Amino acid sequence: MFMTTVYDDVAFGPRNYKLAEEEVEKRVQQALEMVGILHIKDRAPFKLSGGEKRAAAIASVLSMQPDILVMDEPSSALDPKSRRRLINLLNKFEHTKIITSHDLDMVYDLCARTIVIKNGEIAADGPTPEILMNAGLLDACGLEMPLAMQGCPVCDGKIRKLTG
Repeated sequence: MFMTTVYDDVAFGPRNYKLAEEEVEKRVQQALEMVGILHIKDRAPFKLSGGEKRAAAIASVLSMQPDILVMDEPSSALDPKSRRRLINLLNKFEHTKIITSHDLDMVYDLCARTIVIKNGEIAADGPTPEILMNAGLLDACGLEMPLAMQGCPVCDGKIRKLTG
């Protein structure tokens, strides 16, 4: 985020493709609406919250109309409400999503397939619930089972269903 307004940041990519300004405006409007931040289009990026900055960055990518979204630790440093908003937003996208994260609860909510990497090698690859229920594998890779899958003594240890 380096332009004077969120609108100009989101428009940066399409403008560099030398698209007509009408097409740029259409893409920016669509991307801002898609991530739910049209109301902040005229704000300075440095005055946004962490969640708003993350949403604006995603809108910037979406304005380029990619086939694949690649994200590195998208939920890091977000408060719980912003994190949930991000997860809900990402669940709406039909794009292929490649996400690197240690936030395995987010992975559980978003991903049908999970690949676990250990020391630069694939340690496991398969359906997310299967991978994330393998406590031995996760422990060997320095990870922990997501809280959502650990069960709760108050609610009889029921595991919630994968929503994505």
